[in-house]
Amino acid sequence: MPTPPRDDITAALVLADGSVYWGTGIGAVGNAVGEVCFNTAMTGYQEILTDPSYAGQIITFTSPHIGNVGTNADDMESARPATRGFIVREPVSAPSNWRAEQGLCDWAKAQGLIGISGVDTRRLTRQIRREGAPNGVIAHAPDGSFDLPALLAQARDWPGLQGMELARSVTTGQAYEWTQTLWRIDGGYGDMRAPTRHVVAMDFGIKYNILRNLANAGARVTVVPATSSFEDIMALAPDGVFLSNGPGDPAATASYALPVVRKLLESGLPVFGICLGHQMLGLAMGGKTVKMHQGHRGANHPVKNLDTGRVAITSMNHGFAVDRNGLAEDVRITQLSLFDGTVCALEMDGGRVFSVQQHPEASPGPQDNFDLFETFVAGASSGA
Repeated sequence: MPTPPRDDITAALVLADGSVYWGTGIGAVGNAVGEVCFNTAMTGYQEILTDPSYAGQIITFTSPHIGNVGTNADDMESARPATRGFIVREPVSAPSNWRAEQGLCDWAKAQGLIGISGVDTRRLTRQIRREGAPNGVIAHAPDGSFDLPALLAQARDWPGLQGMELARSVTTGQAYEWTQTLWRIDGGYGDMRAPTRHVVAMDFGIKYNILRNLANAGARVTVVPATSSFEDIMALAPDGVFLSNGPGDPAATASYALPVVRKLLESGLPVFGICLGHQMLGLAMGGKTVKMHQGHRGANHPVKNLDTGRVAITSMNHGFAVDRNGLAEDVRITQLSLFDGTVCALEMDGGRVFSVQQHPEASPGPQDNFDLFETFVAGASSGA
């Protein structure tokens, strides 16, 4: 196998096909294995790195300048990163932003997150687009010593995301209440004090800004573990139930969550799903999910509403998609990706149940679909 091309090499990315990318280590020291994907967003790297949906993945940032806005406590999307590691092109620069509290390198080290800079991310991204998302290992060794055969074996031995259940690794351990609302430049985060509805959110790996949007729309939110039973949920007397985003193969999560989701569809309650929640609803509606070649990850994904013809630019992060074949006759596909025609939204029972594949909470990304939260909370009424 190849040797480091320079004496200053402190990190390596080894892919399962034997490809090796050399660079400079960032953050924590050690090895991290996962599926290597890419994200095309130009902003919001801290939100991406703390999105629980990235559990089991190593993120390649296609934007070359990562680190220039630093990090802060307000922009976390979960308590700690679930991603395995990250890859960037340019050396991480010092932060230059009025909200910065810590540089990305120091933050990553404190979070136990391994990264590598100096990688030709354009070449890597083209390889992923051509061959699909590979398994890989990031190794950060300050002394520049790497056991490449062992790293290659680690990448090849990792089973991959297909069939892997990860929601239980990122869900909450117990139910809790959420009242924080959206961030404003003139006062930071607010607090919901006069909710009009009670929403129970099933946490498959929920992002904080989803919860903030629900609270901002007027909901008192109770977050429950992914493994909650239908009886657990109904005992909380919800006006509506939300199914969150999350990592891993939805078909694997369905092994315990699908019976609950099916009962929710039969309950008469309003139900709204995002990302993995959308996929779980697709399975409950008779469909199947499929592993995508490279997935959708970025903040510039155009989605067309088939009812209105309106095109929204959306934020996405998913490696599985709902297969339209097999969906029940009373299920409507209401949105499609303009990149590849994949299903981006479902609806049934006159809109009582609906879902979207994209991330309307926009962390990061455009805010074209913030209104979905208001639609759901407004439709959630006691005794539905």
